[in-house]
Amino acid sequence: MKTIERRGLIFSPPGIGWCSSHAQNPFGQDLGGGRVRVHFTCRDTHNRSHGACLDMTWQGLVSPEATISLEPTMTLGLGALGTFDDSGAMPSSIVEKNGTYYLYYTGWSLASTVPFSFHIGLAQSVDGLSYTRVSEAPVLGRGFYDPYITGAPWVCIEGGIFRMWYISGTAWERATDGSVRHYYTIKYAESYDGITWKTSDHRCIYYGPGEYALARPVVYFQDGKYQMLFSFRGGNGTYRIGSASSGDGISWQRTESIFLDVAAEGWDSQMVCYGWSFQYAGQNFLLYIGNNYGKDGFGVVRL
Repeated sequence: MKTIERRGLIFSPPGIGWCSSHAQNPFGQDLGGGRVRVHFTCRDTHNRSHGACLDMTWQGLVSPEATISLEPTMTLGLGALGTFDDSGAMPSSIVEKNGTYYLYYTGWSLASTVPFSFHIGLAQSVDGLSYTRVSEAPVLGRGFYDPYITGAPWVCIEGGIFRMWYISGTAWERATDGSVRHYYTIKYAESYDGITWKTSDHRCIYYGPGEYALARPVVYFQDGKYQMLFSFRGGNGTYRIGSASSGDGISWQRTESIFLDVAAEGWDSQMVCYGWSFQYAGQNFLLYIGNNYGKDGFGVVRL
Protein backbone atom coordinates (compact mmCIF):
# COMPACT_ATOMS: atom_id res chain seq x y z
CA MET A 1 0.00 0.00 0.00
CA LYS A 2 1.41 3.37 -1.03
CA THR A 3 2.02 6.07 1.57
CA ILE A 4 -0.03 9.24 1.11
CA GLU A 5 1.17 12.52 2.61
CA ARG A 6 -1.58 15.13 2.47
CA ARG A 7 0.03 18.56 2.29
CA GLY A 8 -3.17 20.60 2.35
CA LEU A 9 -4.63 23.35 0.22
CA ILE A 10 -2.44 25.06 -2.37
CA PHE A 11 -4.95 27.70 -3.40
CA SER A 12 -8.24 29.02 -2.08
CA PRO A 13 -10.49 31.30 -4.20
CA PRO A 14 -10.14 34.96 -3.13
CA GLY A 15 -13.87 35.70 -3.17
CA ILE A 16 -13.71 38.32 -5.94
CA GLY A 17 -16.57 38.61 -8.45
CA TRP A 18 -15.46 36.24 -11.22
CA CYS A 19 -13.50 34.02 -8.78
CA SER A 20 -15.90 33.95 -5.89
CA SER A 21 -15.59 30.23 -5.08
CA HIS A 22 -14.22 26.86 -6.19
CA ALA A 23 -10.99 25.91 -7.95
CA GLN A 24 -11.71 22.88 -10.15
CA ASN A 25 -9.73 20.83 -12.69
CA PRO A 26 -6.21 21.92 -11.64
CA PHE A 27 -3.38 21.00 -14.02
CA GLY A 28 0.11 22.37 -14.59
CA GLN A 29 1.98 23.81 -17.57
CA ASP A 30 5.77 23.82 -17.29
CA LEU A 31 7.13 27.32 -17.98
CA GLY A 32 10.80 26.37 -17.61
CA GLY A 33 13.26 27.88 -15.18
CA GLY A 34 11.68 26.11 -12.23
CA ARG A 35 8.28 27.75 -12.75
CA VAL A 36 4.84 26.31 -13.48
CA ARG A 37 1.51 27.79 -14.55
CA VAL A 38 -1.42 26.07 -12.84
CA HIS A 39 -4.68 26.25 -14.77
CA PHE A 40 -8.02 25.69 -13.04
CA THR A 41 -11.65 26.84 -12.97
CA CYS A 42 -13.30 29.39 -10.67
CA ARG A 43 -17.00 30.13 -10.21
CA ASP A 44 -18.49 33.60 -10.05
CA THR A 45 -21.27 34.87 -7.78
CA HIS A 46 -23.85 33.37 -10.20
CA ASN A 47 -22.17 29.94 -10.08
CA ARG A 48 -20.81 30.26 -13.64
CA SER A 49 -17.36 28.86 -14.46
CA HIS A 50 -14.35 30.85 -15.71
CA GLY A 51 -10.85 29.70 -16.69
CA ALA A 52 -8.04 30.90 -14.44
CA CYS A 53 -4.33 30.41 -13.83
CA LEU A 54 -1.59 31.02 -11.27
CA ASP A 55 2.16 31.28 -11.93
CA MET A 56 4.40 29.89 -9.22
CA THR A 57 7.51 27.82 -8.67
CA TRP A 58 7.42 24.04 -8.67
CA GLN A 59 8.73 24.23 -5.11
CA GLY A 60 5.78 26.42 -4.18
CA LEU A 61 3.40 23.94 -5.72
CA VAL A 62 4.38 21.35 -3.13
CA SER A 63 4.55 23.88 -0.25
CA PRO A 64 0.99 25.09 0.37
CA GLU A 65 1.82 27.65 3.04
CA ALA A 66 3.74 29.71 0.47
CA THR A 67 1.05 30.00 -2.21
CA ILE A 68 -2.45 29.83 -0.78
CA SER A 69 -3.12 33.59 -1.07
CA LEU A 70 -1.93 34.09 -4.68
CA GLU A 71 -4.16 36.19 -6.96
CA PRO A 72 -5.46 34.36 -10.07
CA THR A 73 -5.60 35.64 -13.67
CA MET A 74 -8.64 34.94 -15.87
CA THR A 75 -7.79 33.02 -19.06
CA LEU A 76 -11.24 32.22 -20.46
CA GLY A 77 -14.59 33.87 -19.78
CA LEU A 78 -18.17 33.00 -20.71
CA GLY A 79 -19.28 32.34 -24.26
CA ALA A 80 -21.76 34.54 -26.09
CA LEU A 81 -25.41 34.38 -25.02
CA GLY A 82 -27.09 31.34 -26.52
CA THR A 83 -23.89 29.42 -27.29
CA PHE A 84 -22.89 26.08 -25.78
CA ASP A 85 -20.64 27.77 -23.17
CA ASP A 86 -22.69 30.80 -22.09
CA SER A 87 -23.03 29.41 -18.54
CA GLY A 88 -19.46 28.31 -17.97
CA ALA A 89 -16.06 27.46 -19.43
CA MET A 90 -13.82 24.94 -17.66
CA PRO A 91 -10.23 24.52 -19.01
CA SER A 92 -9.16 20.89 -19.07
CA SER A 93 -5.84 20.56 -20.95
CA ILE A 94 -3.30 22.46 -23.06
CA VAL A 95 -1.03 21.37 -25.90
CA GLU A 96 1.36 23.45 -28.00
CA LYS A 97 1.96 23.18 -31.75
CA ASN A 98 4.06 25.54 -33.90
CA GLY A 99 4.04 28.25 -31.26
CA THR A 100 0.28 28.18 -30.70
CA TYR A 101 -1.30 26.95 -27.47
CA TYR A 102 -4.47 24.88 -27.80
CA LEU A 103 -6.67 25.13 -24.71
CA TYR A 104 -9.38 22.47 -24.63
CA TYR A 105 -12.25 23.08 -22.27
CA THR A 106 -15.75 22.05 -21.23
CA GLY A 107 -18.46 24.57 -22.11
CA TRP A 108 -21.68 24.58 -20.07
CA SER A 109 -25.20 25.76 -20.83
CA LEU A 110 -28.49 25.37 -19.00
CA ALA A 111 -31.20 23.07 -20.36
CA SER A 112 -34.91 22.50 -19.78
CA THR A 113 -35.66 18.77 -19.87
CA VAL A 114 -32.38 18.05 -18.04
CA PRO A 115 -30.49 20.41 -15.71
CA PHE A 116 -27.53 21.17 -18.00
CA SER A 117 -25.66 20.43 -21.19
CA PHE A 118 -21.91 20.55 -21.82
CA HIS A 119 -19.59 20.02 -24.77
CA ILE A 120 -15.93 20.43 -25.73
CA GLY A 121 -14.57 23.74 -26.96
CA LEU A 122 -11.18 25.01 -28.11
CA ALA A 123 -9.47 28.34 -27.56
CA GLN A 124 -6.02 29.33 -28.85
CA SER A 125 -3.25 31.66 -27.69
CA VAL A 126 0.23 32.75 -28.74
CA ASP A 127 1.24 34.17 -25.35
CA GLY A 128 -0.27 31.46 -23.15
CA LEU A 129 -2.45 33.90 -21.20
CA SER A 130 -4.92 35.53 -23.59
CA TYR A 131 -7.10 32.90 -25.29
CA THR A 132 -9.52 33.31 -28.20
CA ARG A 133 -12.17 30.74 -29.14
CA VAL A 134 -11.67 29.15 -32.55
CA SER A 135 -15.47 29.00 -32.89
CA GLU A 136 -18.61 29.80 -30.96
CA ALA A 137 -19.57 26.15 -31.56
CA PRO A 138 -17.96 23.15 -29.84
CA VAL A 139 -15.20 21.22 -31.61
CA LEU A 140 -16.69 18.01 -30.21
CA GLY A 141 -20.41 18.22 -29.49
CA ARG A 142 -23.34 15.91 -30.06
CA GLY A 143 -22.75 13.33 -32.76
CA PHE A 144 -23.53 9.82 -33.92
CA TYR A 145 -21.44 8.24 -31.14
CA ASP A 146 -21.97 11.02 -28.57
CA PRO A 147 -25.70 11.84 -28.53
CA TYR A 148 -25.83 13.39 -25.06
CA ILE A 149 -22.89 15.33 -23.63
CA THR A 150 -19.12 15.54 -24.14
CA GLY A 151 -16.56 17.13 -21.85
CA ALA A 152 -13.41 17.02 -19.71
CA PRO A 153 -11.02 16.62 -22.69
CA TRP A 154 -7.43 15.54 -22.05
CA VAL A 155 -5.34 15.99 -25.20
CA CYS A 156 -1.79 15.14 -26.24
CA ILE A 157 0.01 15.16 -29.60
CA GLU A 158 1.86 12.03 -30.75
CA GLY A 159 3.40 11.62 -34.19
CA GLY A 160 1.49 14.65 -35.45
CA ILE A 161 -1.84 13.20 -34.30
CA PHE A 162 -3.98 14.88 -31.66
CA ARG A 163 -5.23 12.25 -29.21
CA MET A 164 -8.14 13.00 -26.86
CA TRP A 165 -9.63 11.17 -23.90
CA TYR A 166 -12.94 12.66 -22.84
CA ILE A 167 -16.23 11.93 -21.12
CA SER A 168 -19.32 11.05 -23.12
CA GLY A 169 -22.87 10.77 -21.87
CA THR A 170 -24.59 7.40 -22.25
CA ALA A 171 -28.02 8.24 -20.78
CA TRP A 172 -30.17 10.50 -18.64
CA GLU A 173 -32.42 8.68 -16.17
CA ARG A 174 -35.53 10.12 -14.50
CA ALA A 175 -36.36 9.02 -10.96
CA THR A 176 -39.85 8.60 -9.52
CA ASP A 177 -39.49 11.92 -7.68
CA GLY A 178 -38.94 13.71 -10.99
CA SER A 179 -35.19 14.28 -10.59
CA VAL A 180 -32.80 13.19 -13.34
CA ARG A 181 -29.39 11.52 -13.19
CA HIS A 182 -26.68 11.71 -15.83
CA TYR A 183 -24.58 8.75 -16.94
CA TYR A 184 -21.20 9.35 -18.59
CA THR A 185 -18.09 7.32 -19.25
CA ILE A 186 -14.64 7.84 -20.81
CA LYS A 187 -14.01 7.58 -24.55
CA TYR A 188 -11.26 8.29 -27.09
CA ALA A 189 -10.97 10.41 -30.26
CA GLU A 190 -8.29 11.43 -32.79
CA SER A 191 -7.69 14.48 -35.00
CA TYR A 192 -5.13 15.68 -37.56
CA ASP A 193 -5.71 19.38 -36.88
CA GLY A 194 -7.04 19.48 -33.30
CA ILE A 195 -10.40 20.79 -34.52
CA THR A 196 -12.15 18.01 -36.47
CA TRP A 197 -12.34 14.80 -34.43
CA LYS A 198 -12.93 11.17 -35.34
CA THR A 199 -14.95 9.33 -32.69
CA SER A 200 -16.29 5.81 -32.26
CA ASP A 201 -18.44 3.71 -29.93
CA HIS A 202 -15.38 2.37 -28.09
CA ARG A 203 -15.35 2.92 -24.33
CA CYS A 204 -12.03 3.21 -22.51
CA ILE A 205 -13.45 2.62 -19.02
CA TYR A 206 -16.65 0.77 -18.10
CA TYR A 207 -18.92 1.46 -15.16
CA GLY A 208 -18.29 -0.51 -12.00
CA PRO A 209 -21.16 -1.82 -9.83
CA GLY A 210 -23.51 1.03 -8.94
CA GLU A 211 -21.45 3.68 -10.78
CA TYR A 212 -22.97 6.31 -13.05
CA ALA A 213 -20.24 8.93 -13.55
CA LEU A 214 -16.67 8.40 -14.79
CA ALA A 215 -15.05 11.81 -15.11
CA ARG A 216 -11.95 13.92 -15.78
CA PRO A 217 -9.46 11.57 -17.49
CA VAL A 218 -5.78 12.57 -17.26
CA VAL A 219 -3.39 10.45 -19.34
CA TYR A 220 0.40 10.24 -19.16
CA PHE A 221 3.11 7.76 -20.18
CA GLN A 222 5.05 6.06 -17.39
CA ASP A 223 6.76 2.70 -16.81
CA GLY A 224 6.34 1.74 -20.47
CA LYS A 225 2.56 2.17 -20.47
CA TYR A 226 -0.13 4.78 -20.73
CA GLN A 227 -1.52 5.60 -17.31
CA MET A 228 -4.88 7.21 -16.65
CA LEU A 229 -6.30 8.91 -13.58
CA PHE A 230 -10.04 9.47 -13.54
CA SER A 231 -12.80 10.21 -11.04
CA PHE A 232 -15.72 7.88 -10.36
CA ARG A 233 -18.86 7.93 -8.28
CA GLY A 234 -21.68 5.58 -7.53
CA GLY A 235 -24.02 4.80 -4.68
CA ASN A 236 -22.56 7.26 -2.16
CA GLY A 237 -22.91 10.10 -4.67
CA THR A 238 -19.41 11.54 -4.17
CA TYR A 239 -16.24 11.10 -6.19
CA ARG A 240 -13.09 9.10 -5.56
CA ILE A 241 -10.01 8.94 -7.82
CA GLY A 242 -9.25 5.73 -9.71
CA SER A 243 -6.62 4.63 -12.20
CA ALA A 244 -6.10 2.44 -15.27
CA SER A 245 -3.27 1.41 -17.61
CA SER A 246 -2.98 0.67 -21.32
CA GLY A 247 -0.45 -0.43 -23.90
CA ASP A 248 -1.88 1.70 -26.71
CA GLY A 249 -4.01 4.36 -25.02
CA ILE A 250 -7.19 2.86 -26.45
CA SER A 251 -7.86 -0.41 -24.60
CA TRP A 252 -7.57 0.07 -20.83
CA GLN A 253 -7.31 -2.16 -17.77
CA ARG A 254 -8.85 -0.56 -14.72
CA THR A 255 -7.07 -0.89 -11.37
CA GLU A 256 -9.29 -2.45 -8.71
CA SER A 257 -8.01 -0.36 -5.82
CA ILE A 258 -8.82 3.32 -5.25
CA PHE A 259 -5.95 5.60 -6.25
CA LEU A 260 -6.93 8.35 -3.76
CA ASP A 261 -9.65 8.13 -1.12
CA VAL A 262 -11.11 10.79 1.16
CA ALA A 263 -9.36 12.07 4.29
CA ALA A 264 -10.57 11.43 7.83
CA GLU A 265 -11.55 15.09 8.25
CA GLY A 266 -11.28 18.49 6.66
CA TRP A 267 -11.73 19.98 3.19
CA ASP A 268 -11.33 16.62 1.40
CA SER A 269 -13.15 14.32 3.83
CA GLN A 270 -16.32 13.87 1.73
CA MET A 271 -15.03 13.88 -1.85
CA VAL A 272 -11.77 13.76 -3.84
CA CYS A 273 -11.67 14.15 -7.62
CA TYR A 274 -10.18 15.72 -10.78
CA GLY A 275 -6.58 14.72 -10.04
CA TRP A 276 -3.47 15.69 -12.03
CA SER A 277 -0.18 13.91 -11.29
CA PHE A 278 3.33 15.32 -11.61
CA GLN A 279 6.88 14.66 -10.48
CA TYR A 280 9.17 17.03 -8.58
CA ALA A 281 12.59 16.37 -7.05
CA GLY A 282 12.24 12.66 -7.75
CA GLN A 283 8.90 12.37 -5.93
CA ASN A 284 5.34 11.86 -7.17
CA PHE A 285 2.60 14.37 -6.37
CA LEU A 286 -1.07 14.83 -7.16
CA LEU A 287 -3.11 18.03 -7.46
CA TYR A 288 -6.80 17.47 -6.74
CA ILE A 289 -9.97 18.99 -5.32
CA GLY A 290 -12.17 17.99 -2.41
CA ASN A 291 -15.59 18.56 -0.90
CA ASN A 292 -18.35 20.16 -2.96
CA TYR A 293 -16.32 20.04 -6.19
CA GLY A 294 -13.42 22.09 -4.88
CA LYS A 295 -15.37 24.88 -3.20
CA ASP A 296 -12.47 25.47 -0.80
CA GLY A 297 -9.79 25.33 -3.51
CA PHE A 298 -7.29 22.70 -4.69
CA GLY A 299 -4.61 20.87 -2.75
CA VAL A 300 -1.72 18.46 -3.12
CA VAL A 301 -0.63 15.08 -1.83
CA ARG A 302 2.74 13.36 -2.05
CA LEU A 303 2.30 9.78 -3.26
